[in-house]
Amino acid sequence: MLGSPGPVELAMREKLATLLQPSKLIITNESQLHRHHAAMRSQGGGNGETHFAVQVISDAFKGKNTVQRHRLIYSALSEEFSQGLHALSLNTKTSEEAQKLQVDN
Repeated sequence: MLGSPGPVELAMREKLATLLQPSKLIITNESQLHRHHAAMRSQGGGNGETHFAVQVISDAFKGKNTVQRHRLIYSALSEEFSQGLHALSLNTKTSEEAQKLQVDN
């Protein structure tokens, strides 16, 4: 979505930055791609902040598998989910994993 980030995105950014101290945090609002879904239509198209892609590189993920990493994020954003956040697409890596991917590519 173009324009400035809305309150949900700002809250997500603040919470994830505080919790994870990431070296990289990219949050992309993809809500406009999901307006046609039945759940979004029933909410009148949603508030424009229902679906996000989140890319995080953080050493807070060390020793955690993918499910544990995702649970950590979902737990941190439980308030946003209760207020209309519908879905996250998550890409979670440690600094070491991110560096290895760069070397391999």
